[in-house]
Amino acid sequence: MLRISRCIGLTEDFTPGGGWVLSELPFILCPMPIRILCLGDIVGRPGRKVVEQKLKALVRDLKVDLVIANAENIAAGSGITANLFHKVRSYGVDVVTLGDHAFRKADIVPTLQTSERIVRPANLAQQAAGRTHTVITSDAGVQVGVFCMLGRIFMNNLPSDDPFATADKVLRQMPPSVKVIVCDMHAEASSEKVAMGHWLDGRCSMVFGTHTHIPTADAKILAGGTAFISDLGMCGPYDSVLGRRKDKVLRFMTTSMPTQF
Repeated sequence: MLRISRCIGLTEDFTPGGGWVLSELPFILCPMPIRILCLGDIVGRPGRKVVEQKLKALVRDLKVDLVIANAENIAAGSGITANLFHKVRSYGVDVVTLGDHAFRKADIVPTLQTSERIVRPANLAQQAAGRTHTVITSDAGVQVGVFCMLGRIFMNNLPSDDPFATADKVLRQMPPSVKVIVCDMHAEASSEKVAMGHWLDGRCSMVFGTHTHIPTADAKILAGGTAFISDLGMCGPYDSVLGRRKDKVLRFMTTSMPTQF
């Protein structure tokens, strides 16, 4: 377990390899202590099952006020459906963030348009379906702003705009009353995620990375008070390759033949 603490905040990685981060957010950005639990990419049925079985107990035992989860891989490893969105909400997830597979399942589009509990990457085209950010009141009575960004380095599935300029735009759109803001930086390159952490340092309470399904060992409080980690990892099977069946991934990598993961 990694624990980094300063007078202004606390961040903990409870399960190395499991993608859980709990952060008691900096007081410079938050008028009262609040505990937010963030989950890395929920991958397919195994990811859904572990969240269903474990999340509510974690929330109770750790006195969590708000749960944020990236769920863009929840539908058979790629995309999210309306039905699975409602399921993950019933498991105890308060806000769902997405990434480059946001629109892989077309039936999620109406939910993206109507629900305040799910956000797509803010730096997609202006005409893209869904919210660029949301504001949710936590169980502690604190308003929390949530948004996600899509990286551009090695990310070719979905064209996106400058995430740094877009992050500035989103922050300007947040109501002045919102003092706690969380950003999910969904990106391939750790350098881009680290850079976003520094860009938002002191302006967001927490910046966490997703997408690679591999947890990083750099959980820290940045100089401006922002809690940061490059990647949470995933909620999915350990005995796998990034949540996919290892035998099928190995078959593809060793034969170059098309294989359904």
